[in-house]
Amino acid sequence: MTTESKQHDHINGAEALLRTLLAEGVDTVFGYPGGAILPVYDALYDYADRLRHILVRHEQGAMHAAQGYARATGRTGVVIVTSGPGAANCVTGLSDAMMDSTPLVVITGQVGARYLGSDAFQETDVVAVTQPITKWSYQVRSADEVPEAVAKAFYIASTGRPGPVVLDIAKDAQIGMLDYDYRPVNFIRSYNPEPVIDHDAFVRAAGLINEARRPLILAGQGVTLSGAGRQLAELAERASIPVGCTLLGLSAIPTDHPLYAGMAGMHGAVAVNHATNRADLIIALGMRFDDRVTGNTDSYAPQARVIHVDIDSSEFGKTVACDVALHGDVATVLDGLLPMISPARHDEWLALLADCAATERAEVVERELHRRPGSPMTMGEVARAVGEAAGPGTIAVTDVGQNQMMTARYFPLTEPRSFISSGGLGTMGFGLPAAIGAAVGRPDRTVCYFGGDGGLQMTVQELGTIMQYGIPVKMILLNNNFLGNVRQWQNMFFGARFSQTPLLNPDFKAIAAAYGIAAEDVARREDLPAAIGRMLAHDGAYLLNVAIDETDMVFPMTPPGHPVDYIMLTPDKIFSHD
Repeated sequence: MTTESKQHDHINGAEALLRTLLAEGVDTVFGYPGGAILPVYDALYDYADRLRHILVRHEQGAMHAAQGYARATGRTGVVIVTSGPGAANCVTGLSDAMMDSTPLVVITGQVGARYLGSDAFQETDVVAVTQPITKWSYQVRSADEVPEAVAKAFYIASTGRPGPVVLDIAKDAQIGMLDYDYRPVNFIRSYNPEPVIDHDAFVRAAGLINEARRPLILAGQGVTLSGAGRQLAELAERASIPVGCTLLGLSAIPTDHPLYAGMAGMHGAVAVNHATNRADLIIALGMRFDDRVTGNTDSYAPQARVIHVDIDSSEFGKTVACDVALHGDVATVLDGLLPMISPARHDEWLALLADCAATERAEVVERELHRRPGSPMTMGEVARAVGEAAGPGTIAVTDVGQNQMMTARYFPLTEPRSFISSGGLGTMGFGLPAAIGAAVGRPDRTVCYFGGDGGLQMTVQELGTIMQYGIPVKMILLNNNFLGNVRQWQNMFFGARFSQTPLLNPDFKAIAAAYGIAAEDVARREDLPAAIGRMLAHDGAYLLNVAIDETDMVFPMTPPGHPVDYIMLTPDKIFSHD
């Protein structure tokens, strides 16, 4: 029977939840069972042929896996966990998803309604805990509420600025009976996810773009979320505007596009950061002027007018003042703006950026990618080698730290949704489960996970999930036996006092073998290409444990509190062009 023919069936709330997930187009959920959610898991037994459940090894793993799934597919990720510790273990993932605008629906079990507030076994006030880090957090106490609450949750999570939603479902609501009637939600009073864009703002923005002599586009994740990659490239090409990307904006435009100038921010490209403080116009598309992008805001883009495009109006003027605010979806805004943009050339401006890029290649890139024979390997050369061997369409998923920055700098990104990382929260342990979710959601694309020895060990138990489901994640462990990014800061700003950053690591190859995962150690540069080839040719999951120079640091770098164009090329060399 179809879903429509089952409307008004007399069923319990647990089955109503699963039917509504299917009606919302869900095919995969990530989760972990427990007492307060058992009615849902019992109902799931009869839905296993229609709803794939991925049993993780920790609820935080479920959250990051659902995030990876959502980021790779553009769909809403779904998590199901139990009450108390199960729900509490989701908090890190909820906060991460909220900061990075990732659509999730998280279903948490809850004790029976009669026990609420009594400190019952595994009771936690989930709504109070999660309200500050979700778009909507709601407790369902009656079975009759289930279909509408779930439909509403998906609408809120996926529209406007995406984000996580929590439905805390009391056991009464799971076992209680209802006459099932699913109706999709496409309107909520006072919630306006599709604002009407002011035509006068279009005119003002187009005028600024057409008059600019040194324009710069800064593309954030909003470009990817709105599917505006084509419009971004068209704007850049028509008006001859260089494009910088935020960390989460990476892959919004191919890294080999002639107008792509690199990543912006603390460890971004010299060209983008130098140009930011010399531009006469900044066009910010779906980005929030994070402090890691701006450096010292008192000296940020002093010569530039600012056009800010965002679906979330609260971002306007929050960090950087804007001259024109275009409140709307990036793709919709660019569709309206492009017909008003005149063709232009900015050859002198582009030549300045090319000069900056040449200096970076000479001072930084050559050193990081072309070490002398016999010297230890660097993260940058490994990321570049894997990316070139894996080829177009590969998804790079990173953990947080030096591995993240080096992959962002050197992994070639040719298609949208090719780079997945924890941005705003900077969550170590994100990468491995996120790669699992990405591989589950996009089995047609190769997924490469890059992690450090610190981050991997925060969620290493998810190797069990890979083993159970045969998920073919290619894992590149950039192993320097240190908490590398913290070590870099200690080296640069704390007198090289390496307090609690050296790591005594286990035998990662042996750990992988215990989970039935193929693995090998790579210590010599000359062995790396063949090892990468074996990894990529292997049908299933594979772990490359690559020995990395423990003194390797990420440059360029704009130190905290400095202007974005104060760019360190090495610990003792500052970039200068003027």
